[in-house]
Amino acid sequence: MNTADSLNHTKWECKYHIVWIPKYRKKSLYKDLRKYIGTTLKDLALQKECKIEEGHLMPDHVHILISIPPKYSVSQVVGFIKGKSAISIARTYMGRRKNFTGQSFWARGYYVSTVGRDEETVRNYIKHQEDEDKRIDQLDLF
Repeated sequence: MNTADSLNHTKWECKYHIVWIPKYRKKSLYKDLRKYIGTTLKDLALQKECKIEEGHLMPDHVHILISIPPKYSVSQVVGFIKGKSAISIARTYMGRRKNFTGQSFWARGYYVSTVGRDEETVRNYIKHQEDEDKRIDQLDLF
């Protein structure tokens, strides 16, 4: 868990908890799309030398614990992942083969926090987020 990664001249341990939502917070992350997005996000992260340590796709938002090398900024990596995944989703599931301008699958912005020494707490939060949301939804019914 607390192992440092390395580049040619750098030892580093930079992990972030990142959350973002689909546009208009539509509950669109289901079934085949959910599986597709999971593998797509992991592949895109690897292109930027990042690793998604933990992730969970909720129906209306995405939680990931990602390790980002210090040579990239968080905004650069998140922008790349969100942008390229939106294009991929549009081509695969929305039938758009050519230009994908002026439209987006993801909403603008994201939430980020550094993980630091509380990595295990963040991992558990991400793993059990769906159960907690269901529990809160049950409480709201009464």
